[in-house]
Amino acid sequence: MDLVPALDEPLKKVLGPPTAKVMAEHLGLHTVGDLLHHYPRRYEERGQLTHLADLPMDEHVTVVAQVADARLLTFASSKAPRGKGQRLEVTITDGSGRLQLVFFGNGVHKPHKDLLPGTRAMFSGKVSVFNHRLQLAHPAYEPLRGDGADDTAAAAESIDSWAGALIPIYPATAKLESWKLAKAVQTVLPSAQEAVDPLPDSLREGRGLVALPEALLKIHRPHTKADIADARARLKWDEAFVLQVALARRRHADAQLPAVARRPRPDGLLTAFDAKLPFTLTEGQRKVSKEIFDDLATEHPMHRLLQGEVGSGKTLVALRAMLAVVDTGGQAVMLAPTEVLAQQHHRSVTEMMGELAEGGMLGGAEHSTKVVLLTGSMGAAGRRQALLDLVTGEAGIVIGTHALIEDKVQFHDLGLVVVDEQHRFGVEQRDALRGKGKQPPHLLVMTATPIPRTVAMTVFGDLETSVLDQLPAGRSPIASHVVPAADKPHFLARAWERVREEVDNGHQAYVVCPRIGDEEDDPKKGGKKKSPEDEAEKRPPLAVLDIARQLAEGPLQGLRVEVLHGRMPPDDKDAVMRRFAAGETGVLVATTVIEVGVNVPNATAMVIMDADRFGVSQLHQLRGRVGRGSAAGLCLLVSEMPEASPARQRLNAVASTLDGFELSRIDLEQRREGDVLGQAQSGVRSSLRMLAVIEDEEIIAEAREEAAAVVAADPELAGLPGLRTALEALLDEEREQYLDKG
Repeated sequence: MDLVPALDEPLKKVLGPPTAKVMAEHLGLHTVGDLLHHYPRRYEERGQLTHLADLPMDEHVTVVAQVADARLLTFASSKAPRGKGQRLEVTITDGSGRLQLVFFGNGVHKPHKDLLPGTRAMFSGKVSVFNHRLQLAHPAYEPLRGDGADDTAAAAESIDSWAGALIPIYPATAKLESWKLAKAVQTVLPSAQEAVDPLPDSLREGRGLVALPEALLKIHRPHTKADIADARARLKWDEAFVLQVALARRRHADAQLPAVARRPRPDGLLTAFDAKLPFTLTEGQRKVSKEIFDDLATEHPMHRLLQGEVGSGKTLVALRAMLAVVDTGGQAVMLAPTEVLAQQHHRSVTEMMGELAEGGMLGGAEHSTKVVLLTGSMGAAGRRQALLDLVTGEAGIVIGTHALIEDKVQFHDLGLVVVDEQHRFGVEQRDALRGKGKQPPHLLVMTATPIPRTVAMTVFGDLETSVLDQLPAGRSPIASHVVPAADKPHFLARAWERVREEVDNGHQAYVVCPRIGDEEDDPKKGGKKKSPEDEAEKRPPLAVLDIARQLAEGPLQGLRVEVLHGRMPPDDKDAVMRRFAAGETGVLVATTVIEVGVNVPNATAMVIMDADRFGVSQLHQLRGRVGRGSAAGLCLLVSEMPEASPARQRLNAVASTLDGFELSRIDLEQRREGDVLGQAQSGVRSSLRMLAVIEDEEIIAEAREEAAAVVAADPELAGLPGLRTALEALLDEEREQYLDKG
């Protein structure tokens, strides 16, 4: 009797080195257990044909379809021995769409025999375009005749027979087709019986979930659709629960760490700052501030996520927390992802604080501190002084980029770290900054992109969450419209007239483009390869340098037009932003460097070129740069995409609502899960396979509660060896650090 391989058995021992090497390199699968958790993407029913209509360009796909016709063509060729080459063109159909397959040269003989009209098969290859038609060139294929007529058909029959009526289609690669994966899974499937269940028995039985070995058998070899539903329900719970246990353990561990309690003095810097504010805080800002101050007053580190609408006043709330820490003799740091944003924060903080930011200077207020900027591009003298102010404690507030993380940067008494735009920082960077405190500092993470509750629980599940969803009084509404440049070019002409009207009325405007200039198209100069969409359109994305020139010479002639992009020297960027903030520049043509943190209340109009090339959340962020003052804002989304396209529907959604939380749900529903969780989960072996964070909201919320109860009762999970094993599979020592948001 054959021995069943253990789950940790390397695949090279079971499947042989060549197959195992491809699986490791292209799919990240190393052990029998890894392969068992590589689930089918979907299932094909015998007799039911695949939809070919929505095949993604330039991606590797697997389809099940029927051969409609096949033609062998001969053409003149210098490469063929007798001067004649052969090309086999096969058209496959699913009843609603057609796709062309092309085989050349010596590769035509076998498919010419196999792919006769009426043959049904699985086809796998990369989707390309030729003569405006989708095609697969030299695809791999596996006939699904099931008549045992030849070796290939017998192999197909073996898939058919063990899959019952349902053929699993696996996430595959160009090197390893779905049916080869199916056969490999079939080889290791007996090992599913060895799977140790991570769920506590009481949880599994209480929720009526099947055992893990049964779930693995049913997901890979379902006989009915009910089998698939049972397996998915169980495997979703595994993913949600194991991840939430990891997060709950992190929360529990953080609660055991010591920290200095930071309680603001009743007559200190914070009180003086509040007294000089020209407006009253919103109810939301007061509520969130109380949550933060309550955390700061405890003797273990705060771990809080502050998320809110564009323009809801997150920076003000963070600044008040920083002032509270300075009142206790501590220092506070704000970490920004870009120099433009760090400079903008420094400018706005010093402006808001006035003489309170002039500590140690003539004219500084009694309760004052020094606010220092530290970035990588500073001159040596300025940098030396900044480092001295940090180590002596002269600077109570420090704002900077990743330059803050370097070894030579030392603090007198670091009490609070504020991370702006959390998702742009690596774990090691946040850890390095937190390690600079005598005891772990408190941590406040800010994100300007509203996050659906489920994503917050999945990605930021070790942080307590505060939400600012109320805009301050005096903020103006923003009207948003889609400008269909291809269908109605006169609409675009009218857009430039509107920009001119705004500037003539004493206001300012932004024009945003997806890229900087021509040099980006040249790979020799470090440019990016064109996307398939660009190739198909024969038009690159619109560029800042080109558009700025066209506007200055054309529809906006006579207005002061300037450019801003990420490759400009830092001093030049700062000078451009200063002129724009001072009202000296009428129109700023920029890339997305203005996406977050840029605050010019006099800017009332924004035109986003090629708006379909930006994500929903990014468009919402960009739009938030206008309407920041008393005058109404206008955002025009310019696109050449046809009206019925998904891209236009996405733009219509952005134009229809200013609710960032609603837009973030739309964004998540339209994007692949891994895109959303990818960076935040960069330490996890793979992104979520089965769990969909929007549609499985209920499972995630319930798993969080269950996980908290399990960890509270048994933090070391001593009584749950299966759960410990599952955690180790998800995270190793290094990977577990990804959960430490700071």
